[in-house]
Amino acid sequence: MKITSFLREKIVLIVIQTIIIGFIALMLNVLGVSSAASVFIILVLILSGVVCMIYEFARKRGFYRELEDRLEGLDQKYLLTEMIERPEFMEGKILYDLMKQVDKSMNDKLSSYHRASNDYREYIETWVHEIKTPIASSRLIIENNKNPVTRSLEAELSRIEGYVEQALYYTRSNSVEKDYIIKRVHLQEMVSSCVKKNARALIESKAVVEMSDLDADVFTDAKWIDFILGQILSNAIKYNEGQPQIKIFAEQRESSVRLAVCDNGIGIPEQDLRRVCEKGFTGENGRKYTRSTGVGLYLCNKLCGKLGLTLNLTSQAGKGTTVNILFPKSKMFLLENNNQSQNL
Repeated sequence: MKITSFLREKIVLIVIQTIIIGFIALMLNVLGVSSAASVFIILVLILSGVVCMIYEFARKRGFYRELEDRLEGLDQKYLLTEMIERPEFMEGKILYDLMKQVDKSMNDKLSSYHRASNDYREYIETWVHEIKTPIASSRLIIENNKNPVTRSLEAELSRIEGYVEQALYYTRSNSVEKDYIIKRVHLQEMVSSCVKKNARALIESKAVVEMSDLDADVFTDAKWIDFILGQILSNAIKYNEGQPQIKIFAEQRESSVRLAVCDNGIGIPEQDLRRVCEKGFTGENGRKYTRSTGVGLYLCNKLCGKLGLTLNLTSQAGKGTTVNILFPKSKMFLLENNNQSQNL
């Protein structure tokens, strides 16, 4: 709040007070009051008006400055009224009370959306668990009736199962902290388990998987990483026009462990590379492959962020893509490694 803005707002009051003071000066002159007394009275009136305005300006300026500072420092702006006190001047009280009402209304609305979101998430989770029963039954029927048709159905069933799993992890992606256990995980075991889980899709696509240098430990949640790796392997198979060649290896760095998944697929155009992790973005490849949903890498990136990991991609159109997951070395990890070195 600037003094010029304050005076501009008070211009009508200042003009009225000036006219009144001028009228009083005229009356004092008509009544024959001495010049010294008249000047003294006029100065007292002017000074009292100036003091009142300075006091009002200082009080309002302090409130509005605090309001701006608090608002600027808040990530969640709607909590502003919780961070300031109700002012003493009338305009501030009215503004504060109105903000309180707006804040309450918005909190009520947010609560209703939050409840609706939780209800929807619980419904999706229940639906996912229920849909697994007919999928399992369908697999059993296919197993007992092996023929070219049922083998094709089995492949489509695997795709359905993958999308169902993706839906489950998508609904849980906003509340990862409620369902994860961070512990020491051996990369060789975790990657081998994921490759085994996706063996059917890899075999059907005649993919060649090469694993090396995976003798490393990281701290993470194996279940969520298993899903992320599954999505990356699925993309390596999906976006490949020949025989998929997939290389998975780890690299020790000073402050992190890098897990890399390289493929020989169609690659990602340079203009799309920085946007492939955006929600719903399919890019040039998505127009060629209609099965692309723009959710897989978005979900992988989001889950990595929730787990404190970093996901990045390097790619060259027509030559393949490398997806890197960086596992930070925590103080616990470094301490255990140092203890092991000292024991040796």
